[in-house]
Amino acid sequence: MTTSTDFTEEEWRTVLQGPPTAGLMVLMAQSGGTFKETWALSKSYVEARQQHGESQLLDEIVSKKPKLDHTRYHTSEELREAGAKHVRDAVALVQAKATPEELDDYRRFVLNLAHNVAAAHREGGQDVSPAEQAALDQIAGAVGTTAS
Repeated sequence: MTTSTDFTEEEWRTVLQGPPTAGLMVLMAQSGGTFKETWALSKSYVEARQQHGESQLLDEIVSKKPKLDHTRYHTSEELREAGAKHVRDAVALVQAKATPEELDDYRRFVLNLAHNVAAAHREGGQDVSPAEQAALDQIAGAVGTTAS
């Protein structure tokens, strides 16, 4: 079982920030709905806490309030690029130190959180807008899977 003690302080901070960074990428992909989308991000942590005991690593990640990177980006493109890199870096750290099952759990959590944020607010009559879907696809690429 992998825990926070298997990571340096900086690595652990990167792992913790991976999921909310993915949520922020989706939240900022389309204007509107930010309150509902922010709520969906937090709710994803609550729902993951209810799965307590299935993954010690994920239990530790979701036991904390999600912390966003407060870097100021000048453009949405800059945010998407930096966010995708951050998610890739977080997944790489988990891949290097965790079991394959824990890696799958982490990837699934990141993708589920991002999808929950995207679906939290209907835009243009769609559950997920084209801009949000593009962000989901980018996040799926960053975690090493494809969006569903």
